[in-house]
Amino acid sequence: MKVSLSWLKDYVTIDVDIVRLAEALTMAGLEVEGLVDRYAYLDRVVVGRIVEIAPKSYAERLSLCRVDVGNGIKPVVCGATNIKEGDLVPIALPGAQLPSGETIVAGRIRGQASEGMLCSEAELALGMDSSGILLLPETAKPGLGIAVTLGLSDTIIEFDLTPNRSDCLSVIGIAREVSAILKVPLRYPQVKLPSGETPVEQLCSVTIEAPDYCPRYMARMVTGLNVGPSPFWLQDRLHSVGLRAINNVVDVTNFVLMEMGQPLHAFDFDRLSEHRIVVKTAQEGESFTTLDGTERTVSSEMLMICDGKGPVALAGIMGGLESEIEDETTRVLIESAYFNPITTRRTAKRLGLNTESSHRFERGVDPVGVGTALDRAAQLIVELADGKLAEGVIDVYPRPIQQAAIELSVKRTNRLLGTRLSQNEVGTYLTSVELDVEPLDEDRLRVVPPTFRVDIARPEDLMEEVARLRGYDQIPTTHPVSHVVARKPEKKLRVRDRLWQLLAGCGFSEIVTYSFIRRDACDQLLLHDQDPRRRMVSILNPLTEDQAVMRSSLVPGLLTTMHINSKQRNEDLRIFELGKVFFHTAPDQLPKEIEMISGLWTGAREERTWHLQESKVDFYDMKGVVEALCAGLNMADIRFAPLTGPDYPYLRPGHAAHIQAGNERIGALGELSGQVLGNFGAKEVAYCFELNLDRVVDYVSEEKRAKTLARFPATERDIAVILSNRVEARALLDFIEAMGQVLVERVEIFDVYTGSPVPEGKKSVGLRFTYRSAERSLTDDEVNTIHDAVTGEVLKEFSAQLRPS
Repeated sequence: MKVSLSWLKDYVTIDVDIVRLAEALTMAGLEVEGLVDRYAYLDRVVVGRIVEIAPKSYAERLSLCRVDVGNGIKPVVCGATNIKEGDLVPIALPGAQLPSGETIVAGRIRGQASEGMLCSEAELALGMDSSGILLLPETAKPGLGIAVTLGLSDTIIEFDLTPNRSDCLSVIGIAREVSAILKVPLRYPQVKLPSGETPVEQLCSVTIEAPDYCPRYMARMVTGLNVGPSPFWLQDRLHSVGLRAINNVVDVTNFVLMEMGQPLHAFDFDRLSEHRIVVKTAQEGESFTTLDGTERTVSSEMLMICDGKGPVALAGIMGGLESEIEDETTRVLIESAYFNPITTRRTAKRLGLNTESSHRFERGVDPVGVGTALDRAAQLIVELADGKLAEGVIDVYPRPIQQAAIELSVKRTNRLLGTRLSQNEVGTYLTSVELDVEPLDEDRLRVVPPTFRVDIARPEDLMEEVARLRGYDQIPTTHPVSHVVARKPEKKLRVRDRLWQLLAGCGFSEIVTYSFIRRDACDQLLLHDQDPRRRMVSILNPLTEDQAVMRSSLVPGLLTTMHINSKQRNEDLRIFELGKVFFHTAPDQLPKEIEMISGLWTGAREERTWHLQESKVDFYDMKGVVEALCAGLNMADIRFAPLTGPDYPYLRPGHAAHIQAGNERIGALGELSGQVLGNFGAKEVAYCFELNLDRVVDYVSEEKRAKTLARFPATERDIAVILSNRVEARALLDFIEAMGQVLVERVEIFDVYTGSPVPEGKKSVGLRFTYRSAERSLTDDEVNTIHDAVTGEVLKEFSAQLRPS
């Protein structure tokens, strides 16, 4: 956004240095990117006195002038006829770059050396007269810069505005901010319309068929006008902000756009079919030629301004070629409207059109200011084009936009900003930018923001206004004062950290894989058709087919990592991953997210050394890891049960187990099936475990229990019982525990054996009993009596017999 300082001064008095003003605007939230001298292009244009004019005999229209430029005489070939010897004129020296883009160079014209160019006011963009050389006053001094001589001084302020500050996309918007900062009054342009003749409703009609896209549309009509060049002051204002002059009608609409921030459009009324305007969405695939001569294909989501025959403008973006203003135009219809920001942005983006109008409509214009800008444009067109205004205005406003009141607490404002402002000071800051403020009590203010402040919707926005208008640099730096309470992290976070420590202690390395996997990963895991993990969450725009869906299991990531490592000859691998899995539970619900932890172990049990032979990992190694995790998390009643059901088809039957906490299954472990390993390109035998972290957390006890060290010695007894293969070894432990014998401190299985001399269909299970009393030392007779009783109950319960020694 560019603003000319001289234009800014039309609305607000500025007596401070421009650099200080730029700093103040930046501190108020309007970042000034740069300050540019508008007349820098005149640096190589100086005052020259014509010493001699010598006509050339072979070029009747040219003459050779010798010009005194203060530090010497320059020869200049010139064709102007309004100069004479002794005149003071502007001369552009070699290296000067004129507004037209032409760069002056020393050269020869028809064989004669020419070291500059005598300029007209039009060539220097200082006026519109191009009929002859600009004659300077007699007080001008040869060699002095033309800008200094004529007192030309103006600065272009370049702003980098944030998207929410659409109210500052105009000269008056910036002037309003300057007024608040410098505490000087703001002068709005005086708009006074002449009385009209024919009512505008008799000449034209407006219909809005898409009120959601266009809540308000206004129009005025000017007749009997003469289209021609704009006066210099208007062209100069447009040039100062980088816009080119076209004609007095179009230039007025652009001037008001930059002055008030309201985009306007002027239609050649006589080229509007049926003399009516219809605001509606386009027909799908319809063609439309914009003012730049480009034929564009529009869609049914794009808003169009139409006449009785078809489209005449892309609403809020660009007009149509068939209704543009030409030299022969005598009647114009001036449009001023409020278009939906989202619709305008979507249309501009799809068509690749970014105009001054779309830039403002996308960010939101003032729905109330629509009428003010329309009146301002009508006034200027009537004055500059000698037109006559039709009586009245067309104002179709089906969806009035109201600003809601906001309650602001001064105490809360001070607490959040770290200030000590009074209610009156807060109110003064807000009213300085035209917010309506009314005290409700000693603390609260009722504030209604103006309709041009689309960025203010809640109390925090008002606090920001107070802070920036006071100046962020004026807010004292203080240390926060608060009661700090020590808080422990959430239980789940503590469990997650503890699992990481435990697995790292067991020699496992953490991996982090993509949450996106192949769509056929469920087939690779052999999941059955009804498995909920098959209801995977699809990625709308996957980068590759290998990342088409969200993972519903961590196992594919582990196996892929194992395959990659095996190709690098890293075959001894212990890895784990902690992350979320995703799958749908119902079509009308959001995907379910479950946090899981999975580990994989393949290759050697321990690193081979000179004194230790390599041995491969087996099921019981992985089971020991899971037991260590559960013990380290202080989980009670953890059991392992034979794997049943279809939930883990990727684990080898008979070599896998459910992990249970109480009566709830919280995971599984076992050997991975050879087919599944092959599906992922892996060859080595591997074991894995999966734990549902959300369920694990429920069974983690954080209660710390301490007990005294045993004072009396323990006594051990071993037995080996032969029983049916169908009896689980765990059942023996559960039965002995259920007996409740207080002197049995611990029972553990130390051996399971099948084969000769144990009969076929049976197995030998070795049990080690530990007996201890907390009150005294047990005698052998006491231990033998208790041991015989327990042994007898076990043999009876399981139809077992003692294995001969």
